Amino acid sequence: MMYRVASASEYLVITGVGISDIKLAKKAWIFPGQSCTRFDISPVNYTFEVQAMSSEKLPFILPAVFTIGPRTTDDESLLKYAKLISPHDKLSHHVKELVQGVIEGETRVLAASMTMEDVFKGTKQFKQEVFEKVQLELDQFGLLIYNANIKQLVDIPGHEYFSYLGQKTQMEAANQAKIDVAEAKKKGEIGSKSREGETLQNAAAIDAETKIVSTQRTGKAKKEQLKVEAEVKIYENERIAEVAKTNADLAMKKAGWTKDAQVAEVEAEKAVKLRDAELQKEVEIMNALTQTEKLKAEFLSKASVEYETKVQQANWELYQQQKAAEATLYKKQMDATAQKALAEAAFYARQQEADAELYAKKKEAEGITALAQAQGTYVRTLLQALNNDYPSLRDYMMINNGMFQELAKINSGAIKGLNPKISVWTNGGGGVNVHGSSGGGGGSGGAMAEVANIYKTLPPLLTTVQEQTGMMPPPWLATLKGSDD
Repeated sequence: MMYRVASASEYLVITGVGISDIKLAKKAWIFPGQSCTRFDISPVNYTFEVQAMSSEKLPFILPAVFTIGPRTTDDESLLKYAKLISPHDKLSHHVKELVQGVIEGETRVLAASMTMEDVFKGTKQFKQEVFEKVQLELDQFGLLIYNANIKQLVDIPGHEYFSYLGQKTQMEAANQAKIDVAEAKKKGEIGSKSREGETLQNAAAIDAETKIVSTQRTGKAKKEQLKVEAEVKIYENERIAEVAKTNADLAMKKAGWTKDAQVAEVEAEKAVKLRDAELQKEVEIMNALTQTEKLKAEFLSKASVEYETKVQQANWELYQQQKAAEATLYKKQMDATAQKALAEAAFYARQQEADAELYAKKKEAEGITALAQAQGTYVRTLLQALNNDYPSLRDYMMINNGMFQELAKINSGAIKGLNPKISVWTNGGGGVNVHGSSGGGGGSGGAMAEVANIYKTLPPLLTTVQEQTGMMPPPWLATLKGSDD
Protein backbone atom coordinates (compact mmCIF):
# COMPACT_ATOMS: atom_id res chain seq x y z
CA MET A 1 0.00 0.00 0.00
CA MET A 2 1.40 3.39 -1.04
CA TYR A 3 0.31 6.99 -0.57
CA ARG A 4 0.61 9.09 -3.73
CA VAL A 5 0.32 12.89 -4.06
CA ALA A 6 -0.01 14.78 -7.36
CA SER A 7 1.64 18.13 -8.02
CA ALA A 8 -0.32 21.35 -8.56
CA SER A 9 -0.66 20.81 -12.33
CA GLU A 10 -1.28 17.05 -12.16
CA TYR A 11 -4.01 14.58 -11.36
CA LEU A 12 -3.88 10.94 -10.27
CA VAL A 13 -5.78 8.34 -12.31
CA ILE A 14 -6.49 5.25 -10.21
CA THR A 15 -7.93 1.97 -11.53
CA GLY A 16 -8.16 -1.55 -10.23
CA VAL A 17 -9.80 -3.39 -7.35
CA GLY A 18 -12.79 -1.58 -5.83
CA ILE A 19 -13.05 0.97 -8.68
CA SER A 20 -15.66 0.30 -11.37
CA ASP A 21 -14.20 2.63 -14.01
CA ILE A 22 -11.50 5.15 -13.09
CA LYS A 23 -10.99 7.49 -10.17
CA LEU A 24 -9.42 10.96 -10.25
CA ALA A 25 -7.74 12.42 -7.20
CA LYS A 26 -5.03 14.85 -6.16
CA LYS A 27 -3.85 12.49 -3.38
CA ALA A 28 -4.90 8.97 -2.46
CA TRP A 29 -3.83 5.62 -0.94
CA ILE A 30 -2.99 3.03 -3.58
CA PHE A 31 -4.03 -0.42 -2.37
CA PRO A 32 -2.81 -3.77 -3.70
CA GLY A 33 -4.53 -4.66 -6.96
CA GLN A 34 -4.77 -1.00 -7.98
CA SER A 35 -2.62 1.00 -10.40
CA CYS A 36 -1.96 4.72 -10.46
CA THR A 37 -0.78 7.05 -13.25
CA ARG A 38 -0.34 10.80 -13.43
CA PHE A 39 -1.37 13.21 -16.16
CA ASP A 40 -0.53 16.87 -16.59
CA ILE A 41 -3.37 19.39 -16.99
CA SER A 42 -1.29 22.39 -18.02
CA PRO A 43 -2.38 23.84 -21.40
CA VAL A 44 -0.26 23.50 -24.54
CA ASN A 45 0.18 25.87 -27.49
CA TYR A 46 -0.61 24.45 -30.94
CA THR A 47 0.48 26.49 -33.95
CA PHE A 48 -1.19 25.87 -37.30
CA GLU A 49 -1.37 27.39 -40.76
CA VAL A 50 -4.83 26.44 -41.98
CA GLN A 51 -5.37 26.54 -45.73
CA ALA A 52 -8.98 27.56 -46.34
CA MET A 53 -11.12 28.76 -49.24
CA SER A 54 -13.80 31.43 -49.27
CA SER A 55 -17.23 31.15 -50.87
CA GLU A 56 -15.76 32.74 -54.06
CA LYS A 57 -13.31 29.80 -54.28
CA LEU A 58 -10.36 32.09 -53.33
CA PRO A 59 -7.73 30.24 -51.26
CA PHE A 60 -5.87 31.83 -48.33
CA ILE A 61 -3.76 30.83 -45.33
CA LEU A 62 -5.02 31.41 -41.79
CA PRO A 63 -2.11 31.37 -39.26
CA ALA A 64 -3.46 30.58 -35.79
CA VAL A 65 -2.13 29.73 -32.32
CA PHE A 66 -4.49 27.87 -29.96
CA THR A 67 -3.76 27.35 -26.26
CA ILE A 68 -5.62 24.15 -25.37
CA GLY A 69 -5.77 22.04 -22.22
CA PRO A 70 -8.18 19.90 -20.19
CA ARG A 71 -11.23 21.53 -18.64
CA THR A 72 -10.46 21.47 -14.89
CA THR A 73 -13.78 22.93 -13.71
CA ASP A 74 -15.81 19.93 -14.82
CA ASP A 75 -15.26 16.39 -13.44
CA GLU A 76 -16.94 14.82 -16.47
CA SER A 77 -14.57 16.65 -18.85
CA LEU A 78 -11.57 15.54 -16.74
CA LEU A 79 -12.77 11.94 -16.97
CA LYS A 80 -13.04 12.23 -20.78
CA TYR A 81 -9.56 13.74 -20.97
CA ALA A 82 -8.13 11.05 -18.69
CA LYS A 83 -9.60 8.28 -20.85
CA LEU A 84 -9.00 9.69 -24.34
CA ILE A 85 -6.01 12.06 -24.20
CA SER A 86 -3.92 11.37 -21.10
CA PRO A 87 -2.58 7.99 -22.36
CA HIS A 88 -0.76 9.99 -25.05
CA ASP A 89 1.80 12.70 -24.67
CA LYS A 90 0.25 16.18 -25.03
CA LEU A 91 2.91 17.08 -27.58
CA SER A 92 2.64 13.77 -29.41
CA HIS A 93 1.84 13.57 -33.10
CA HIS A 94 -1.46 11.84 -32.32
CA VAL A 95 -2.80 14.63 -30.10
CA LYS A 96 -1.56 17.34 -32.45
CA GLU A 97 -3.28 15.70 -35.44
CA LEU A 98 -6.49 15.36 -33.42
CA VAL A 99 -6.56 19.03 -32.45
CA GLN A 100 -5.38 20.17 -35.87
CA GLY A 101 -8.06 18.11 -37.63
CA VAL A 102 -10.82 19.68 -35.52
CA ILE A 103 -9.49 23.24 -36.01
CA GLU A 104 -8.85 22.91 -39.75
CA GLY A 105 -12.21 21.23 -40.40
CA GLU A 106 -14.30 23.84 -38.60
CA THR A 107 -12.23 26.73 -40.00
CA ARG A 108 -12.65 25.51 -43.59
CA VAL A 109 -16.39 25.00 -43.16
CA LEU A 110 -16.83 28.49 -41.70
CA ALA A 111 -14.62 30.15 -44.35
CA ALA A 112 -16.51 28.41 -47.15
CA SER A 113 -19.72 30.13 -46.00
CA MET A 114 -18.17 33.66 -46.04
CA THR A 115 -16.88 35.88 -48.79
CA MET A 116 -13.27 37.03 -48.81
CA GLU A 117 -14.42 40.56 -48.02
CA ASP A 118 -16.35 39.30 -44.98
CA VAL A 119 -13.32 37.36 -43.73
CA PHE A 120 -11.00 40.33 -44.29
CA LYS A 121 -13.23 42.98 -42.68
CA GLY A 122 -14.82 40.89 -39.94
CA THR A 123 -11.69 39.27 -38.50
CA LYS A 124 -12.93 39.62 -34.93
CA GLN A 125 -16.28 38.03 -35.70
CA PHE A 126 -14.57 35.33 -37.76
CA LYS A 127 -12.23 34.56 -34.83
CA GLN A 128 -15.18 34.35 -32.42
CA GLU A 129 -17.13 31.94 -34.66
CA VAL A 130 -14.05 29.74 -35.17
CA PHE A 131 -13.49 29.74 -31.39
CA GLU A 132 -17.09 28.68 -30.68
CA LYS A 133 -17.28 25.94 -33.32
CA VAL A 134 -13.87 24.45 -32.43
CA GLN A 135 -14.72 24.51 -28.71
CA LEU A 136 -17.96 22.66 -29.43
CA GLU A 137 -15.99 19.84 -31.08
CA LEU A 138 -13.29 19.74 -28.40
CA ASP A 139 -15.88 19.33 -25.62
CA GLN A 140 -16.22 15.65 -26.49
CA PHE A 141 -12.54 15.17 -25.64
CA GLY A 142 -12.70 17.15 -22.38
CA LEU A 143 -10.51 19.92 -23.85
CA LEU A 144 -10.87 23.67 -23.35
CA ILE A 145 -9.53 26.52 -25.49
CA TYR A 146 -7.83 28.88 -23.09
CA ASN A 147 -6.78 31.30 -25.78
CA ALA A 148 -7.04 31.55 -29.58
CA ASN A 149 -4.92 33.99 -31.54
CA ILE A 150 -5.66 34.31 -35.26
CA LYS A 151 -2.88 36.17 -37.04
CA GLN A 152 -3.11 38.28 -40.14
CA LEU A 153 -4.50 36.41 -43.16
CA VAL A 154 -1.80 35.43 -45.66
CA ASP A 155 -2.02 35.03 -49.42
CA ILE A 156 -1.16 31.74 -51.09
CA PRO A 157 1.59 32.22 -53.74
CA GLY A 158 -0.11 32.86 -57.04
CA HIS A 159 -3.30 34.17 -55.35
CA GLU A 160 -2.21 37.58 -53.95
CA TYR A 161 -5.69 38.74 -53.04
CA PHE A 162 -4.86 40.50 -49.75
CA SER A 163 -1.88 42.37 -51.18
CA TYR A 164 -4.04 43.60 -54.05
CA LEU A 165 -6.76 44.52 -51.59
CA GLY A 166 -4.27 46.50 -49.47
CA GLN A 167 -2.95 48.33 -52.51
CA LYS A 168 -6.51 49.06 -53.52
CA THR A 169 -7.20 50.55 -50.06
CA GLN A 170 -4.05 52.69 -50.24
CA MET A 171 -4.94 53.99 -53.68
CA GLU A 172 -8.49 54.74 -52.55
CA ALA A 173 -7.13 56.68 -49.54
CA ALA A 174 -4.69 58.64 -51.75
CA ASN A 175 -7.41 59.42 -54.28
CA GLN A 176 -9.74 60.48 -51.48
CA ALA A 177 -7.06 62.81 -50.11
CA LYS A 178 -6.65 64.38 -53.55
CA ILE A 179 -10.39 64.77 -53.78
CA ASP A 180 -10.50 66.42 -50.33
CA VAL A 181 -7.71 68.87 -51.31
CA ALA A 182 -9.50 69.77 -54.53
CA GLU A 183 -12.75 70.16 -52.61
CA ALA A 184 -11.13 72.52 -50.08
CA LYS A 185 -9.55 74.52 -52.87
CA LYS A 186 -12.89 74.76 -54.61
CA LYS A 187 -14.57 75.96 -51.43
CA GLY A 188 -11.82 78.61 -50.94
CA GLU A 189 -12.17 79.97 -54.46
CA ILE A 190 -15.96 79.95 -54.22
CA GLY A 191 -15.78 81.80 -50.85
CA SER A 192 -13.37 84.38 -52.24
CA LYS A 193 -15.56 85.07 -55.27
CA SER A 194 -18.60 85.22 -53.01
CA ARG A 195 -16.96 87.85 -50.78
CA GLU A 196 -15.92 89.94 -53.79
CA GLY A 197 -19.45 89.83 -55.13
CA GLU A 198 -20.88 90.90 -51.77
CA THR A 199 -18.37 93.77 -51.65
CA LEU A 200 -19.36 94.96 -55.12
CA GLN A 201 -23.03 94.68 -54.23
CA ASN A 202 -22.57 96.69 -51.03
CA ALA A 203 -20.51 99.31 -52.88
CA ALA A 204 -23.20 99.64 -55.52
CA ALA A 205 -25.84 100.05 -52.80
CA ILE A 206 -23.78 102.74 -51.08
CA ASP A 207 -23.23 104.52 -54.42
CA ALA A 208 -26.96 104.52 -55.06
CA GLU A 209 -27.68 105.91 -51.60
CA THR A 210 -24.95 108.51 -52.09
CA LYS A 211 -26.47 109.63 -55.38
CA ILE A 212 -29.84 110.01 -53.73
CA VAL A 213 -28.40 112.10 -50.89
CA SER A 214 -26.34 114.06 -53.39
CA THR A 215 -29.41 114.83 -55.45
CA GLN A 216 -31.23 115.99 -52.35
CA ARG A 217 -28.45 118.27 -51.37
CA THR A 218 -27.83 119.58 -54.89
CA GLY A 219 -30.44 122.23 -54.50
CA LYS A 220 -28.92 123.51 -51.33
CA ALA A 221 -25.46 123.36 -52.84
CA LYS A 222 -26.54 125.38 -55.85
CA LYS A 223 -27.74 128.13 -53.58
CA GLU A 224 -24.35 128.35 -51.97
CA GLN A 225 -22.55 127.74 -55.23
CA LEU A 226 -23.36 131.16 -56.54
CA LYS A 227 -21.88 132.65 -53.45
CA VAL A 228 -18.65 130.74 -53.35
CA GLU A 229 -18.18 130.22 -57.10
CA ALA A 230 -15.66 132.94 -57.36
CA GLU A 231 -13.79 131.70 -54.29
CA VAL A 232 -13.82 128.15 -55.55
CA LYS A 233 -12.55 129.20 -58.93
CA ILE A 234 -9.63 130.97 -57.35
CA TYR A 235 -8.97 128.04 -55.05
CA GLU A 236 -9.14 125.59 -57.93
CA ASN A 237 -6.61 127.53 -59.93
CA GLU A 238 -4.28 127.46 -56.99
CA ARG A 239 -4.67 123.82 -56.49
CA ILE A 240 -4.35 122.82 -60.17
CA ALA A 241 -0.61 123.04 -60.03
CA GLU A 242 -0.46 121.05 -56.81
CA VAL A 243 -2.79 118.38 -58.24
CA ALA A 244 -0.75 118.11 -61.43
CA LYS A 245 2.41 117.64 -59.42
CA THR A 246 0.72 115.09 -57.17
CA ASN A 247 -0.64 113.27 -60.22
CA ALA A 248 2.79 113.03 -61.75
CA ASP A 249 4.25 111.62 -58.53
CA LEU A 250 1.36 109.21 -58.25
CA ALA A 251 1.76 108.02 -61.86
CA MET A 252 5.45 107.31 -61.26
CA LYS A 253 4.65 105.35 -58.10
CA LYS A 254 1.87 103.44 -59.87
CA ALA A 255 4.22 102.43 -62.67
CA GLY A 256 6.69 101.07 -60.13
CA TRP A 257 4.00 99.24 -58.25
CA THR A 258 2.64 97.79 -61.52
CA LYS A 259 6.08 96.57 -62.49
CA ASP A 260 6.62 94.90 -59.14
CA ALA A 261 3.16 93.31 -59.28
CA GLN A 262 3.71 91.94 -62.79
CA VAL A 263 7.09 90.48 -61.84
CA ALA A 264 5.56 88.86 -58.75
CA GLU A 265 2.71 87.44 -60.84
CA VAL A 266 5.13 85.96 -63.41
CA GLU A 267 7.25 84.39 -60.66
CA ALA A 268 4.16 83.00 -58.94
CA GLU A 269 2.86 81.58 -62.22
CA LYS A 270 6.20 79.91 -62.97
CA ALA A 271 6.34 78.45 -59.47
CA VAL A 272 2.79 77.12 -59.83
CA LYS A 273 3.59 75.51 -63.19
CA LEU A 274 6.76 73.96 -61.78
CA ARG A 275 4.85 72.50 -58.81
CA ASP A 276 2.09 71.35 -61.13
CA ALA A 277 4.61 69.53 -63.30
CA GLU A 278 6.07 67.79 -60.25
CA LEU A 279 2.61 66.75 -59.04
CA GLN A 280 1.67 65.61 -62.56
CA LYS A 281 4.79 63.44 -62.66
CA GLU A 282 3.84 61.83 -59.36
CA VAL A 283 0.28 61.33 -60.63
CA GLU A 284 1.54 59.64 -63.81
CA ILE A 285 3.74 57.32 -61.78
CA MET A 286 0.83 56.41 -59.52
CA ASN A 287 -1.42 55.95 -62.57
CA ALA A 288 1.10 53.55 -64.10
CA LEU A 289 1.22 51.56 -60.85
CA THR A 290 -2.55 51.66 -60.64
CA GLN A 291 -2.89 50.45 -64.23
CA THR A 292 -0.51 47.58 -63.53
CA GLU A 293 -2.44 46.52 -60.45
CA LYS A 294 -5.71 46.97 -62.34
CA LEU A 295 -4.55 44.62 -65.09
CA LYS A 296 -3.53 42.05 -62.50
CA ALA A 297 -6.88 42.39 -60.75
CA GLU A 298 -8.72 42.17 -64.09
CA PHE A 299 -6.97 38.93 -65.00
CA LEU A 300 -7.83 37.51 -61.58
CA SER A 301 -11.40 38.77 -61.81
CA LYS A 302 -11.72 37.39 -65.36
CA ALA A 303 -10.66 33.93 -64.19
CA SER A 304 -13.07 34.14 -61.27
CA VAL A 305 -15.89 35.33 -63.53
CA GLU A 306 -15.25 32.55 -66.04
CA TYR A 307 -15.34 30.00 -63.26
CA GLU A 308 -18.55 31.44 -61.80
CA THR A 309 -20.05 31.58 -65.31
CA LYS A 310 -19.29 27.92 -65.92
CA VAL A 311 -20.71 27.00 -62.53
CA GLN A 312 -23.87 29.03 -63.20
CA GLN A 313 -24.17 27.49 -66.68
CA ALA A 314 -23.85 23.99 -65.24
CA ASN A 315 -26.46 24.85 -62.61
CA TRP A 316 -28.72 26.26 -65.33
CA GLU A 317 -28.39 23.14 -67.48
CA LEU A 318 -29.14 20.98 -64.45
CA TYR A 319 -32.15 23.19 -63.69
CA GLN A 320 -33.32 22.91 -67.33
CA GLN A 321 -33.03 19.13 -67.22
CA GLN A 322 -34.90 18.99 -63.93
CA LYS A 323 -37.67 21.22 -65.31
CA ALA A 324 -37.83 19.15 -68.52
CA ALA A 325 -38.14 15.96 -66.47
CA GLU A 326 -40.83 17.59 -64.34
CA ALA A 327 -42.66 18.77 -67.49
CA THR A 328 -42.46 15.26 -69.01
CA LEU A 329 -43.74 13.73 -65.78
CA TYR A 330 -46.54 16.31 -65.59
CA LYS A 331 -47.44 15.67 -69.25
CA LYS A 332 -47.55 11.92 -68.65
CA GLN A 333 -49.70 12.47 -65.60
CA MET A 334 -52.04 14.71 -67.60
CA ASP A 335 -52.14 12.15 -70.45
CA ALA A 336 -52.97 9.40 -67.97
CA THR A 337 -55.68 11.61 -66.45
CA ALA A 338 -57.05 12.40 -69.93
CA GLN A 339 -57.01 8.71 -70.93
CA LYS A 340 -58.76 7.85 -67.69
CA ALA A 341 -61.37 10.55 -68.38
CA LEU A 342 -61.79 9.30 -71.99
CA ALA A 343 -62.14 5.72 -70.76
CA GLU A 344 -64.74 6.83 -68.22
CA ALA A 345 -66.56 8.84 -70.91
CA ALA A 346 -66.45 5.88 -73.34
CA PHE A 347 -67.66 3.56 -70.58
CA TYR A 348 -70.48 5.98 -69.75
CA ALA A 349 -71.39 6.32 -73.46
CA ARG A 350 -71.41 2.54 -73.88
CA GLN A 351 -73.46 2.21 -70.72
CA GLN A 352 -75.93 4.80 -72.02
CA GLU A 353 -75.98 3.09 -75.42
CA ALA A 354 -76.58 -0.28 -73.76
CA ASP A 355 -79.33 1.28 -71.62
CA ALA A 356 -80.87 2.83 -74.75
CA GLU A 357 -80.65 -0.47 -76.65
CA LEU A 358 -82.16 -2.31 -73.67
CA TYR A 359 -84.92 0.28 -73.49
CA ALA A 360 -85.52 -0.04 -77.26
CA LYS A 361 -85.61 -3.83 -76.96
CA LYS A 362 -88.02 -3.53 -74.06
CA LYS A 363 -90.24 -1.16 -76.04
CA GLU A 364 -90.00 -3.40 -79.11
CA ALA A 365 -90.94 -6.41 -76.99
CA GLU A 366 -93.79 -4.41 -75.51
CA GLY A 367 -94.87 -3.42 -79.05
CA ILE A 368 -94.68 -7.02 -80.25
CA THR A 369 -96.61 -8.12 -77.17
CA ALA A 370 -99.22 -5.43 -77.76
CA LEU A 371 -99.40 -6.37 -81.46
CA ALA A 372 -99.74 -10.03 -80.59
CA GLN A 373 -102.46 -9.20 -78.06
CA ALA A 374 -104.25 -7.07 -80.67
CA GLN A 375 -103.94 -9.80 -83.28
CA GLY A 376 -105.18 -12.37 -80.76
CA THR A 377 -108.14 -10.16 -79.97
CA TYR A 378 -108.70 -9.69 -83.71
CA VAL A 379 -108.53 -13.42 -84.39
CA ARG A 380 -110.82 -14.20 -81.45
CA THR A 381 -113.33 -11.63 -82.66
CA LEU A 382 -113.28 -13.06 -86.21
CA LEU A 383 -113.53 -16.58 -84.90
CA GLN A 384 -116.53 -15.60 -82.77
CA ALA A 385 -118.05 -13.84 -85.77
CA LEU A 386 -117.64 -17.07 -87.82
CA ASN A 387 -119.16 -19.20 -85.06
CA ASN A 388 -115.79 -20.74 -84.29
CA ASP A 389 -115.49 -22.08 -87.86
CA TYR A 390 -111.72 -22.34 -88.19
CA PRO A 391 -111.63 -23.22 -91.95
CA SER A 392 -113.81 -20.23 -92.75
CA LEU A 393 -111.51 -18.03 -90.61
CA ARG A 394 -108.49 -19.40 -92.42
CA ASP A 395 -110.00 -18.75 -95.83
CA TYR A 396 -111.04 -15.24 -94.80
CA MET A 397 -107.59 -14.40 -93.51
CA MET A 398 -105.95 -15.75 -96.67
CA ILE A 399 -108.28 -13.64 -98.80
CA ASN A 400 -107.92 -10.56 -96.55
CA ASN A 401 -104.10 -10.83 -96.51
CA GLY A 402 -103.94 -11.21 -100.31
CA MET A 403 -102.66 -14.75 -100.26
CA PHE A 404 -104.46 -15.73 -103.48
CA GLN A 405 -103.20 -12.64 -105.25
CA GLU A 406 -99.66 -13.49 -104.20
CA LEU A 407 -100.07 -17.06 -105.45
CA ALA A 408 -101.39 -15.75 -108.75
CA LYS A 409 -98.41 -13.40 -109.05
CA ILE A 410 -95.99 -16.19 -108.28
CA ASN A 411 -97.60 -18.52 -110.85
CA SER A 412 -97.72 -15.80 -113.46
CA GLY A 413 -94.09 -14.97 -112.80
CA ALA A 414 -93.16 -18.63 -113.20
CA ILE A 415 -94.71 -18.91 -116.69
CA LYS A 416 -93.95 -15.35 -117.75
CA GLY A 417 -92.59 -15.20 -121.27
CA LEU A 418 -93.76 -18.72 -122.19
CA ASN A 419 -96.99 -17.37 -123.73
CA PRO A 420 -98.89 -20.67 -123.05
CA LYS A 421 -102.33 -21.56 -124.35
CA ILE A 422 -103.93 -23.71 -121.68
CA SER A 423 -107.49 -24.98 -121.44
CA VAL A 424 -108.64 -26.30 -118.08
CA TRP A 425 -111.83 -28.16 -117.51
CA THR A 426 -113.30 -30.56 -115.05
CA ASN A 427 -114.96 -33.82 -115.78
CA GLY A 428 -117.37 -33.57 -112.91
CA GLY A 429 -115.68 -36.36 -111.09
CA GLY A 430 -113.21 -34.22 -109.28
CA GLY A 431 -110.53 -34.66 -111.92
CA VAL A 432 -109.06 -31.89 -114.04
CA ASN A 433 -108.10 -32.21 -117.74
CA VAL A 434 -105.48 -29.91 -119.07
CA HIS A 435 -104.72 -29.38 -122.74
CA GLY A 436 -101.93 -27.17 -123.86
CA SER A 437 -100.62 -26.16 -127.23
CA SER A 438 -97.26 -24.90 -126.06
CA GLY A 439 -95.69 -28.30 -125.61
CA GLY A 440 -96.08 -31.60 -123.91
CA GLY A 441 -99.62 -32.52 -125.02
CA GLY A 442 -102.36 -33.21 -122.41
CA GLY A 443 -102.90 -35.46 -119.50
CA SER A 444 -104.17 -35.59 -115.94
CA GLY A 445 -104.27 -32.18 -114.26
CA GLY A 446 -103.78 -33.27 -110.68
CA ALA A 447 -101.94 -30.05 -109.85
CA MET A 448 -104.97 -27.94 -110.76
CA ALA A 449 -107.30 -29.96 -108.61
CA GLU A 450 -106.40 -27.96 -105.57
CA VAL A 451 -107.05 -24.71 -107.37
CA ALA A 452 -110.44 -26.00 -108.44
CA ASN A 453 -111.20 -26.97 -104.86
CA ILE A 454 -110.26 -23.49 -103.65
CA TYR A 455 -112.55 -21.86 -106.16
CA LYS A 456 -115.31 -24.22 -105.10
CA THR A 457 -115.11 -22.85 -101.57
CA LEU A 458 -115.59 -19.27 -102.67
CA PRO A 459 -119.41 -19.34 -103.12
CA PRO A 460 -120.10 -20.75 -99.63
CA LEU A 461 -117.56 -18.29 -98.14
CA LEU A 462 -119.04 -15.31 -99.90
CA THR A 463 -122.50 -16.42 -98.85
CA THR A 464 -121.42 -16.69 -95.22
CA VAL A 465 -119.79 -13.25 -95.28
CA GLN A 466 -122.95 -11.81 -96.75
CA GLU A 467 -125.11 -13.44 -94.13
CA GLN A 468 -122.87 -12.41 -91.23
CA THR A 469 -121.92 -8.88 -92.27
CA GLY A 470 -124.39 -7.98 -95.00
CA MET A 471 -121.54 -7.14 -97.36
CA MET A 472 -121.74 -8.12 -101.04
CA PRO A 473 -118.65 -9.39 -102.86
CA PRO A 474 -117.09 -6.97 -105.32
CA PRO A 475 -118.10 -7.34 -108.99
CA TRP A 476 -114.58 -8.35 -110.05
CA LEU A 477 -114.69 -11.34 -107.75
CA ALA A 478 -117.85 -12.85 -109.36
CA THR A 479 -116.93 -12.21 -113.03
CA LEU A 480 -113.79 -12.46 -115.18
CA LYS A 481 -112.51 -9.32 -116.84
CA GLY A 482 -112.64 -9.57 -120.64
CA SER A 483 -114.91 -12.67 -120.68
CA ASP A 484 -117.31 -13.06 -123.64
CA ASP A 485 -120.02 -14.69 -121.42
